[in-house]
Amino acid sequence: MNIVVLAGGISPERDVSLTSAALIANALTKSGHKVFLVDVYEGLAEGVVPSIDLFSDEGNYTYKVDESIPDLDAVIARNGGRKALIGPGVLEICALADVVYMGLHGAMGENGQLQATLDNYGIRYTGSGYIGSLLAMDKDLTKKLLSLEGIPTPEGVLCDLKTDDIRAMVKKIGLPCVIKPCSCGSSVGVSIIENETELEAALEFAMKYEDKVLIEKKIVGREMTVGILDGEVLPAVEIIPKSGYYDYKNKYQSGLTEEICPAHITKEEADKMADYTRRAFSALKLRGLARIDYILTSDGEAICLEANTLPGMTPTSLLPQEAAAVGISYIELCDKIVKIALK
Repeated sequence: MNIVVLAGGISPERDVSLTSAALIANALTKSGHKVFLVDVYEGLAEGVVPSIDLFSDEGNYTYKVDESIPDLDAVIARNGGRKALIGPGVLEICALADVVYMGLHGAMGENGQLQATLDNYGIRYTGSGYIGSLLAMDKDLTKKLLSLEGIPTPEGVLCDLKTDDIRAMVKKIGLPCVIKPCSCGSSVGVSIIENETELEAALEFAMKYEDKVLIEKKIVGREMTVGILDGEVLPAVEIIPKSGYYDYKNKYQSGLTEEICPAHITKEEADKMADYTRRAFSALKLRGLARIDYILTSDGEAICLEANTLPGMTPTSLLPQEAAAVGISYIELCDKIVKIALK
């Protein structure tokens, strides 16, 4: 098949996306597909005409996530300050493909905007549709739907940093608490607040990315994540950062986090998270693949944190580890995701 892998974009998770997409593109060529990887924002280079001849089976893409969150202003500046989120030739090359692999993370790649655009052009793509993407990306909507489904989530409140009395809301939730942008992933803008002196810096950090934030009660326990692929729940992974918490740096820099898959948990704990994962997948109207994050408390309760509709596919990412635990190699996983999209 001819497959476009979409990556990059104007998102704080841009570098994660480009790294994932490079690996995905290389894996797909090893499965016999022809691939064209394109940055959805930067688009085709000047003078390049969308053509079936752009697809290649060479598979020599490379990229590496930097320790710091990318400078999006610099990306926009080198593209002449262009405001359009979809670059030149992108939709045209996507229309030539048999399927588009969504190698994006965050922003329009994960909030449903791009999915809706592709739907309007009749372009087939991997992962959830625009409704599921929107519901899962908005952490406040996710919490409300999970609660209606009877899936426990941390006590929390949605705040507008420009208009609300944040300190009063923090006091209501209590310390320690977690402050996170409502619609970012990869722990971008997230802070764990142990005391009031840390609050101001946390608010400034979150506001770099979004005005609306969730303030949630910090849940103490073991951090877990559970993937689901075409309706099949994968083994849980336990995530143990060697220092601090599972922030952007610890997520994507090799060797900073220990990941145990399958996690050392009881059958009852595994079954409970598997049940919650299936129910969350359905309640949020997801499809294809997803990853659901939890905190497992000392009394065996699984508290659901959020859902990820486009899980990372970097060397340190979790879904590939879970797939490997049930005998699905990385190359097979990428090919399987494409075949699920073609159903």
